[in-house]
Amino acid sequence: MPTVNSGKVLVTGANGYIAVWVVKTLLEQGYSVRGTVRSESKATHLRETFKSYGDKLEIVIVEDITKEGAFDEAVKGVDAIEHTASPFHFRAVEPDELIIPAVQGTTGILKSAQKYGTSVKRVVITSSCAAVLTPTTEPRVFSEANWNEASIQEVKEKGRDAAGPAKYRASKTLAEKAAWEFYEQNKANLPWDLVVLNPPFVFGPVIHAVDAPENLNESVRDYYYNVVKGKLDNESLANVGSSYVDVRDLAVAHALALTKAEVANERIIVSAGPWKWQDFVIVAHKWDSKLPAGNTSYDPAKAVHLIRYSPDKERRLLGIKFRSLEETTKDTLEDFKARGWL
Repeated sequence: MPTVNSGKVLVTGANGYIAVWVVKTLLEQGYSVRGTVRSESKATHLRETFKSYGDKLEIVIVEDITKEGAFDEAVKGVDAIEHTASPFHFRAVEPDELIIPAVQGTTGILKSAQKYGTSVKRVVITSSCAAVLTPTTEPRVFSEANWNEASIQEVKEKGRDAAGPAKYRASKTLAEKAAWEFYEQNKANLPWDLVVLNPPFVFGPVIHAVDAPENLNESVRDYYYNVVKGKLDNESLANVGSSYVDVRDLAVAHALALTKAEVANERIIVSAGPWKWQDFVIVAHKWDSKLPAGNTSYDPAKAVHLIRYSPDKERRLLGIKFRSLEETTKDTLEDFKARGWL
């Protein structure tokens, strides 16, 4: 299968938390990048951040990713596509607020690539472990073979009364399923292959435009309020958790997904390992004793991680040396401090 070691890469939703790091990583590795944003105002920060790269960065406006043909112009003349644009929040009233842009944005870019992406060799889609996991009360290890049917079912049955996380998880699952379905139906006539990356919670420093902690993206905002502001009670600190990946390592995964032939047509979980909120709190308190100490009776050795992900496929295909929870915490707190948020 073809690989993309140089040339121009389209990054959708280029002003997003993950996407800005993808743009940075690609530019540092010598690629040219065409990034899509929804409005000119969202382009300003990107241009400023990466001005040293000159014309290696091009920004184009795609106002509405759900519109038919939204990406038709954007895919022309690029060698690869990194599709990161998809809403992530738990505040939707109607499930379709998340599902429609997630699914139509994903199938839309694939249709545009099919029609007009004549030089495209690979499409990488940022999915999520939200499309892999099933909420569980017993410890489980999930792999790329698993799909989150439960959240789709909850949204079907309860509609707007479904839980916020279920609406988000259903949107990611349906979008990824739609991508694979489109690819399977059309692959005989496509000049490109498909790779899907499935990260769990994404933490780490921020380089996208954000003016206040309350306007952070969902995962880092939770991190700020739970680790820095001590919002959670002791029981939640010891028991609430999942798995994580540092945003910078996830960006590296997006770059590696372009260069490795063997990842073609693969779904890959990109996870550094499990955590409880108290794990982050301990490291943060060590870094600065003025930060909350949290649940001081917590024993990491006794923590029960209900959701873990098999690392086997990522190790075999990408082999990322993941940043530790300590490094991610330290760098995130340094970032908050530099912004005057501590």
